[in-house]
Amino acid sequence: MDDPTPSERRAAEASVGELLGDVTRDLSTLMRQEFELAKAEAKSSAMTSARGAGLLGGAGYAASMTVLFLSIALWAALAAWVGGGWAGVIVAVLWAVIAAVLYIVGKNELKKVKGVPQTVETLQEIPPTFKRNEENR
Repeated sequence: MDDPTPSERRAAEASVGELLGDVTRDLSTLMRQEFELAKAEAKSSAMTSARGAGLLGGAGYAASMTVLFLSIALWAALAAWVGGGWAGVIVAVLWAVIAAVLYIVGKNELKKVKGVPQTVETLQEIPPTFKRNEENR
């Protein structure tokens, strides 16, 4: 039979309190390490998200400039047929129609939002669960 290692010998000689203290200390160390890992991952994700959001913001600005200049070009093209003032009104009405359609569609989409029904249902089940455990004691 092999001789026990020093850690095996220590475990065999330790009291329950010492073993429990070791487990508690190891668990505490593990939790701190997991927390630090989560912080590092969250920081990395936040930086990547911020970079992506900045790029999307730049793309949105570029798209709005494209729409602006295309609107000006349409205004100039229509001005040759109906005059500058009326061309401006036509382009403005076109954008008002687009805005109205987007508003209606967006409003209807927001009406579909149900929140977090599964989470609410789960949270409502917690208090009765504790009551059942207390009644069984």
